Amino acid sequence: MSSEKVENTRRAMRWGLSCDKGVCQERVSKNGKEVVEVCKFKPTIKQVEENSADSQSCSYYLQKYEALVAKHSLWNYHAFFQIMKFNKKLFADYLDRKVSVFDEAHKIEDQIIQFVGFDIFAGQVDECNLNSEKYDFSDLDSMIKLTDDIAYSYANKIKNIKESPAFQNNPDYELISKLERRYDKAAQAKIDILSDKDNFVVNDPIRDLNGNFRTISVKPIDISKFAKTFFDTEYQIFMSATIAKQSFCENMGLEKDDVAFVDTPKSPFPIDHRTIDLLNIKRLSYGSTEEDEIEVIKTIDRILDEHSTVRGLILTSSIPRCQKIIRYLSPKNTRRIRLCHSKNKDGKTQDEVISEHASDPTGVLLSSSLWEGVDLKDDLSRFQIIAKVPYPNYKEKRTKAKMDKFPTWYTSQTLTKLLQGFGRSIRSNDDWAKTYVLDTAVNNVFFKAQQMIPKAYYDVLGMDDL
Repeated sequence: MSSEKVENTRRAMRWGLSCDKGVCQERVSKNGKEVVEVCKFKPTIKQVEENSADSQSCSYYLQKYEALVAKHSLWNYHAFFQIMKFNKKLFADYLDRKVSVFDEAHKIEDQIIQFVGFDIFAGQVDECNLNSEKYDFSDLDSMIKLTDDIAYSYANKIKNIKESPAFQNNPDYELISKLERRYDKAAQAKIDILSDKDNFVVNDPIRDLNGNFRTISVKPIDISKFAKTFFDTEYQIFMSATIAKQSFCENMGLEKDDVAFVDTPKSPFPIDHRTIDLLNIKRLSYGSTEEDEIEVIKTIDRILDEHSTVRGLILTSSIPRCQKIIRYLSPKNTRRIRLCHSKNKDGKTQDEVISEHASDPTGVLLSSSLWEGVDLKDDLSRFQIIAKVPYPNYKEKRTKAKMDKFPTWYTSQTLTKLLQGFGRSIRSNDDWAKTYVLDTAVNNVFFKAQQMIPKAYYDVLGMDDL
């Protein structure tokens, strides 16, 4: 393979470039002995702290260690939680902080669950020479057995490889390390589940078009007992415009009396810049009639006609609903639509699709995934349409189990996503956009969530009397 030196690390990442190995430390054979060799470009945290690290050191570790030794640092959730979960003791001296601030706090559960639940993939099952048809993918005990069989298979592979003449003559420690990591993950998964079986649920397996097993996930219902692992400072500040105290405390295992809740009494944005029109066209659900669906889409068509000279955004609950909207829109408005998901069929990233949208003066983004985390400021969107209330998928087993254990959670999750969607197109005091909500189910959400709605939304929702 050819190599290339790229000065701009951001550009390198966009190009998908990386170092040729990406192994920070590995076992190798030297003089017939197994030794651990550390990548020569990996600095120590002490070198970074003393400002003695080589300028050619690995940029990843330079940034990571600089953040750890700094008085103040900014992390993404995954990088920080990785340290808190697996390396807290190693970096204890650098994690002794007085205050930690967590932005977008309404998404913390989704971040934590990445480090607690686990997934089994078809590739693992095949690699371990196991027959997936022998396991019941609806039964937790059967999934524990599968996990145990995977761990046992990896342990056997490691033993057989180490005892083979080929390994004795030319040891492949990189392969052994890879298999050991897979064994550790499977073995730890079994331990985690057995520690509290009642708190884990098996979601329905994902299968390909031919019905073949692809992947299955086992997730905890209640994350509160794991949450404290990730929050270890004397004071924590959780920031979000869309969280409710009771539901948040319950979910995170926090005592309400220990938590001070600041609810901004009024939005800093002018009310006439963020109007919301609840049109109450039809109630959409899994049991909606085709006529109701088409009536909502006809309303989308009319709104697009009214805003024919500006850019906009349409939000709905699923990719199939996006496809149905496109199918029934008028041809002139269909040409304005640009589908935008976290993953797109043509391989384009979300950012690339939004960049194309920015160059189309009357373009309209249609998505089931742009409810949050996207900044459509100023002329990027002057109107937005909420076609379907974004209820969590109650057919997912974990969602159902979570609803049963925490009755307010389902409504809280729906409200949070809805309010996040309201803010996609109004990003500053001077920005403005009109929001249309077509699904009548929104009224039920607001009724059930009266005590959860932040005060900053009271004026625009006509709830000032509360």
